[in-house]
Amino acid sequence: MEYLSLVPYAIAGTLLASTLALVPSLHVYNIAGIFILFALRVENFIGADELAMLLLGMIVGYAMLNTISAIFLGAPDDSTVFIVLPGQKYLLMSRGYEAAVLTGIGALGGVVVLLVLSPFASNIFGTLRTILLPHLHWILAVVITYMLMAEWPKGGDRGATGLARLWDAWKGLGAGILTFLLAGILGLVLMYKSPVPLEMSFQNLLPAFMGLFAVPWVLDNILSGTEIPKQHITNSFDAPPSMIARGVFSGALGGLFAAFFPVVTGGIGGYLAGHATAQRDDRVFIISQGASKFLYYVGAFWLFFLPAARITKGGMSGMLATIYTPQGTSLYYVSVAMIVLCGVLSFFLLLGYARVAVWLVEKINYRYISFATLFVLIALVYFFTGLGGIAIMLVATPIGWLPVLWGSRRMNCLGVLLVPITLNLAGVGPTVAQWLRII
Repeated sequence: MEYLSLVPYAIAGTLLASTLALVPSLHVYNIAGIFILFALRVENFIGADELAMLLLGMIVGYAMLNTISAIFLGAPDDSTVFIVLPGQKYLLMSRGYEAAVLTGIGALGGVVVLLVLSPFASNIFGTLRTILLPHLHWILAVVITYMLMAEWPKGGDRGATGLARLWDAWKGLGAGILTFLLAGILGLVLMYKSPVPLEMSFQNLLPAFMGLFAVPWVLDNILSGTEIPKQHITNSFDAPPSMIARGVFSGALGGLFAAFFPVVTGGIGGYLAGHATAQRDDRVFIISQGASKFLYYVGAFWLFFLPAARITKGGMSGMLATIYTPQGTSLYYVSVAMIVLCGVLSFFLLLGYARVAVWLVEKINYRYISFATLFVLIALVYFFTGLGGIAIMLVATPIGWLPVLWGSRRMNCLGVLLVPITLNLAGVGPTVAQWLRII
C-alpha cells in the first residue's frame, strides 16, 4: 500500500512523454536529463522513488509513441529508423494508421515479455553479465563485422565494361563502409574533444543523432515533394495471433539483446533478430520493431531495478544512477507493475494520437510539415547544445545523407557509438584517437 502514492507519478510521466514523443526527434533522455538536473539543484523538489517512477512512466510513454513522429513526420532516431522504411511504405499506401498500431501491438507484446521474465530476471541477467562482461569488446566487434558484411554487393549487371559493373556492385557497399568509418571518427571526436558545453555534456550525442538520422530524412522529404494520400483508419488488422507471436518473439530477442549489451541500440538488435528469425512479411517486421524498441528502452531501465543483479545500461538509468539507487525487491515488482499500467495506457494514447497525425498529414502539405520539422530539429539542437551542437549537426548531416544517396543501410551511421565504445572496451580508444590527431 505504501507504494500506491507512486502511481500518479508514473502516470504523469507517461502523459508527459506521450506528448513530447510527438515532437520530431525530441528524445526522452533530453527531457529526463533536465528533470534530474533540476532535482539536484532544487532541494526537496521530488522524492527519489517518485522521480524514478516519473522517469519510468516517461520512458514507457516514449517507447510506445515515438513511432508516430517517425512514420507520419519522417524524423526517425536510431531506434525507429528501421520502422520508417516499411512504415512510410504503409503511409504511401494509405495505411499509416495501421503501421502505427502494429508497432503498438508489438510494444504491448514487449510488456508481456517483461512481465513473464520478471521473476527470473535477476538470475538470468546476473549470470549472463558475469559470463559475458570480459568479452564485450570482441562481441561488439563481431556485431560490427556482421553489419558490414551484411551490406553485400548489389547489382553488378549494369555497365558495358567490367569496371563499370564492378562499380555498380560495390558502390552501395562502399558508401556503407565509408558512412560507418566517418561516423566512427565523429564518435571519437565527440568522446575526446566535443564542442558541446560541459554543463550540457549529457546531451553530447543529440546533435550527432539529429544530423545522422533525422535531418537527412526530412531534407529528402522536402526535395522529393512527397504527396501523402488520404489515409484509411481501420478497426481491424490483418495480423493473426501466430503472426503477432512471431513478431513479438523476434522483437524480444533483439530488444533484450540491445537492452543488455552496451552501445547496441534497438535498431541493431531488431535487425540482427530479423536475420536470425528470417522475417519476410512487412507486418511481422513492423510488429517486431515495435517490440524491439520498447524492450530496448524500457528493458534497459527495468534492469536497473533488478534487486540482486542491478545492471546500469542506457541513458536513463545511467543518468539516474548518479543520484539514486533503487532498494529492495518490493520496489522492483512495483516497477514491473508500473510498466504494465503505463504500457496499456500508452497503447490507448497511441490510438488517439495516430488519428491526430492522420488528420495532420491530410490537412497540411507534407512539404510544409517537413519544413516545420526541420525548424524544430535545428531549434532543439541549439536550445540543448548551443552553436557547438549546430556545428556537430552540420558535420553529421552529410554523413547521414550518404546512405540516402547511395542506397546503403542507415544503420551504418551507428558507427558513431559502436566505434569509440568498442575501441575503449578493447583498451585502444585513446591510442586510436592519438593516431587520428584527435587528442
